[in-house]
Amino acid sequence: MSATDTPSSYTPPRKMPARTAGSGGQFTPIRAEITVADCVIEGQLPSDLSGGFYATGPDPQYPLRPGNIPFDAEGHARLFRIHNGRVDYRTRFIRSLRYLAQDRAGRSLFPMYRNPSLDDPSVQGLNRTTANTHVLNHKGLILALKEDSPPVAMDLNTLETVDPIYTFDGQLPETQPFTAHPKICSRTGNIIAFGYEAEGFGSDVVSVFELEKDTGKKIWEARIKVPYVGLLHDFGVTENHIVLYVVPLAIDLEQMRRGGVHWSWDATRKTYFGFFRRHGDGKDLRWIEGPAMSGTHTMGVFEDKGRIYLDTEMTPGNPFPFMPNKDGSPPDLPGSYSTLHRISANLNGPNKGYDVEMLFPLNMPLPKQDDRYNTAPYRWGYGACPAPEGQPPGSCYAAMDVQTKTYKLWNAGPHISLAEPVFAPKHAGSREGEGYLLGVAYNLNEANRSDLVILDAERVDEGPLCKVRLPVPASPQVHGWWVREDQYPT
Repeated sequence: MSATDTPSSYTPPRKMPARTAGSGGQFTPIRAEITVADCVIEGQLPSDLSGGFYATGPDPQYPLRPGNIPFDAEGHARLFRIHNGRVDYRTRFIRSLRYLAQDRAGRSLFPMYRNPSLDDPSVQGLNRTTANTHVLNHKGLILALKEDSPPVAMDLNTLETVDPIYTFDGQLPETQPFTAHPKICSRTGNIIAFGYEAEGFGSDVVSVFELEKDTGKKIWEARIKVPYVGLLHDFGVTENHIVLYVVPLAIDLEQMRRGGVHWSWDATRKTYFGFFRRHGDGKDLRWIEGPAMSGTHTMGVFEDKGRIYLDTEMTPGNPFPFMPNKDGSPPDLPGSYSTLHRISANLNGPNKGYDVEMLFPLNMPLPKQDDRYNTAPYRWGYGACPAPEGQPPGSCYAAMDVQTKTYKLWNAGPHISLAEPVFAPKHAGSREGEGYLLGVAYNLNEANRSDLVILDAERVDEGPLCKVRLPVPASPQVHGWWVREDQYPT
């Protein structure tokens, strides 16, 4: 049986940033597949940078119905392929079963985010994934992820869809949810993933499992129950433990019956910080209650001296202003302001609640790390944020040292919207932080025409080493992934 410990009482600060950077760029619809060969490069492309920067984001195949949310648009994947001193750019819509059905019908058939009761009768029971949230390389493929379904597999070089429901050779049911934020084991390279609502729509069961690096064979699985069906967008994995954080963006069946979306923010609910032993059966699961707040994206996780630590961005309220509040109140913009925090708890003894401390006062909803350290102690984090107090207004990239609690910023200026960056190590054996930070800059005063900016990750404050200039806006992006040259099939 799982144990529930004394609740925490921490509330993150409710403060809006003094200045906000432009955010309209990376979610502006494109609705066009684009190829640009041998892009124009301004500055010096690093000679030791070789690989691919992949991303996906929501781009509506057909206009979204009023009341729907941007997260329900179809996945549009993109690739900046860096090789032999040149950069090629390519985007392709992800041909999920949903995309193909709508393409044949010539209209939208899935009118509301994760509300299958409203689907057109012709597609009742069809897999609904949009594959618009994250990407991951596996066995010479790029897997496009959306947490309500198995991945969609694409060709690593062309982005053409090769399998609209990738079940790891039949190991996942076609209805099995698969997180948009799997972790790569820092020691073995295995994939650790989970799926919530794992035993059917509205289920409170979460399946957590591990897939072998080279074969994709499932080598471990545990099924646990959550206190309520809430958004489990991300999680944490150490060498020994699985960490979950349940937040009160909860399933709302009444709202769905009224024709609304899957979730609403229920401020009357508690949060639950939970952990259990990796490779176990989940029966040692412990939950610690906390006040209503949100932690949606993990930057890093580790354990030390009998305590477990989860570094995440946190908001004091609903993290997505376009998601309804259950009580019908209007969007709480101060409550959606994310700052980076560290949650920790005692692994071995009784808890008086989980502890929370602020790491950095930066408005950063999408923090990242060097993904070679997903399950290990780490030092460096990265992300895009508005310029903090005391800086000229603008959108910034930050490199954050979690050991010294210091950070460096590059301010791109007030007319730029910066998407989430990725870290690219110089080579497979580079020490942590030795490499490059790659991100897309949307020029808001040039109709979103975009540049790929490449910075030295250890000298972010010195600005880009080069810019790869696109003649068009980049496709929308939520999350991205770096594939090293040695990870491409020979």
